Amino acid sequence: MDAIQQHMIDSYRAAQHGELPPPLPGRHDWAVVRDVRDRRRFDAVMAGLPARRRWRTALRGLFAHDHRPTPPDGPTPSDSSTPPGGSGPSGV
Repeated sequence: MDAIQQHMIDSYRAAQHGELPPPLPGRHDWAVVRDVRDRRRFDAVMAGLPARRRWRTALRGLFAHDHRPTPPDGPTPSDSSTPPGGSGPSGV
């Protein structure tokens, strides 16, 4: 049963009992989105963070970091195979 069929059944039952019909499916979706946004802003303020950021700023923060792992301390295997002269095992 999809949302429209459920709405039709609920509307029929409400009419039988003399009550108001329920709202249409999807009618309050944007209100829910606004409520979620307001809650996130409130949580940010309570945590001492800025209440709002632009999407570009948020995306820049996600992609600005270098996601490669940091090398361990000490020489890496590629560094140990190169002699101090820097030419490598070329045979020349």
